[in-house]
Amino acid sequence: MGNNDTTMIMRHPIGVFDSGVGGLTVVRALRRALPGEDIVYLGDTARVPYGSKSPRTVEKYSLTCQRFLLDRAVKLVLIACNTASANALPALRAVSPVPVIGAVEPGAASALAATKSGHIGVIGTLATIRSGAYAQAIAARDAGTRLTAVACPLLVPLADEGWTHDDIAAMVARRYLSQLFDQDRAIDTLVLGCTHYPVLAEVLGTVARELAGHDVAVVDSASAMAEAAREALGSSPPVGQSPPGSASGPNKRTTAGRLDCFATDTSRLDELAPRFLGEPLTGFELVDL
Repeated sequence: MGNNDTTMIMRHPIGVFDSGVGGLTVVRALRRALPGEDIVYLGDTARVPYGSKSPRTVEKYSLTCQRFLLDRAVKLVLIACNTASANALPALRAVSPVPVIGAVEPGAASALAATKSGHIGVIGTLATIRSGAYAQAIAARDAGTRLTAVACPLLVPLADEGWTHDDIAAMVARRYLSQLFDQDRAIDTLVLGCTHYPVLAEVLGTVARELAGHDVAVVDSASAMAEAAREALGSSPPVGQSPPGSASGPNKRTTAGRLDCFATDTSRLDELAPRFLGEPLTGFELVDL
């Protein structure tokens, strides 16, 4: 591969997909970590939520989403959905010519770096928690770390409605997190195992500290994924030495990258998307998968 070919690949976009709009928290983190990168985002909003569906169905939907991104010549795929990461990552990597980063592994690595007590709590959708993906990822890195997990299905609709800083959010957070800390008071790190949850990080962190009676580090899987993407693109091999499926390097331009958003159902997106992206969005293009 020549210098010109490598430069062209570096200019290819990063692909991100999620079952809905929560994955825009990953896009938000990406735009901070890699501001020069173009991003193609797909929200499978017609089939959301993935969290209540079977693993086989999640895998099928995820493969379709990834194919959409690969057809747009992305150089890296981010699965901005913990449920898809937990249930479909091996299948996605098996058929992708470019690197695929899930949400679970970066979140697990960040949690292990943050914990001092060796007791980690994870909250997520029913499918993510039932999969045991975080337990497996953490045990693979440190078998001595203790993990306690609780499914919190009501947090996604709270995030969608924008009820993130009121008494209702605090009440629901306390109901779920009390189950977590009743099992393990020594938890000092809380993993937000759903990309919807970063918009609830403040209330979740406050309630966690109240229930634990000590400081609790909150690990945001969206930020962990953005850091993993930055590392993947920044650690590419020299020209001519790139193995199949390796990252191709970062886009080094200084101007802000372009964001192209697609969705399988555009209902309410003008209202919902800015909550997760943290900035105005001109719109989504409707696509049929």
